[in-house]
Amino acid sequence: MSCWAKLKSSGWAYPTTVLSIYGFLANCRVAEPFLTPYLIGPNKNISEEVVSCRLLWKSFKESYSSRHLVYWSLWWALATAGYMQIFNYIQLKWDHIEPSATSSIYNGAVEAVSSVVGAAAAFSVSFIRVNWAMWGELALGLFSAVCSGAVYLMAFTSSIWACYAGYVIFKSCYMFLITITIFQIASNLSMECYALTFGINTFIALALQTIITVIVVDEAALGLDIVTQFIIYGSYYGVISVVFLIRGTYTAWVHHRSLDRTEPREKQQDVEVISTDHQQQ
Repeated sequence: MSCWAKLKSSGWAYPTTVLSIYGFLANCRVAEPFLTPYLIGPNKNISEEVVSCRLLWKSFKESYSSRHLVYWSLWWALATAGYMQIFNYIQLKWDHIEPSATSSIYNGAVEAVSSVVGAAAAFSVSFIRVNWAMWGELALGLFSAVCSGAVYLMAFTSSIWACYAGYVIFKSCYMFLITITIFQIASNLSMECYALTFGINTFIALALQTIITVIVVDEAALGLDIVTQFIIYGSYYGVISVVFLIRGTYTAWVHHRSLDRTEPREKQQDVEVISTDHQQQ
């Protein structure tokens, strides 16, 4: 003990010794957990594939067990499929209105402007104080209607500038809504489920885009001209808008009813508390 007291009273030896012991013990840990080899060993008959599949299925059920998340994921898949389709074929629509061989075009500048405006719209979400759980689905329906109108404008206009404006509006609305959607989905999930949910939603969007391309664009199927294609895309967003306007109105109505029910109870409890206070006095 006297030796330890002398060591403790010294200026540098005591902290150096403590740090050395801590560094040694910090590295004295098991190189590999014993539980994993034990479970997937031949005696337990559990393979790594079985464990991975069970974890994947558990994450899948956790991600899509909420009806709220299912609706947000549905909008993500449907709207992203339409967005990618319009993004891929907008150059053909511009060339149909104003051929690049005979006139000056500003397609690249419009793409840049739409990206900047879309980024600003996405950034503005952080400054909007709205209960998205209550009003988010209604916002999806309203802005999807704006997207539908912008696509119809691009389909029917003969002015290249009107078509440019429609594209900027469409892309800005999509970037605004997809930011809200990703935030709403991520805020209701555990971190382990992010990649699975985002991957499934993106896969469904790509599958839908492929189906739309095969049916609408491919010569083996309908093989429609570019104007008719954009009319179909506008109708596609119109259907999305109607679905989510109905769903959003219902969600807002349910929230409003629940608030109307809780307020009288709170007032009744306040009255009971006040009456008991008067009785005690």
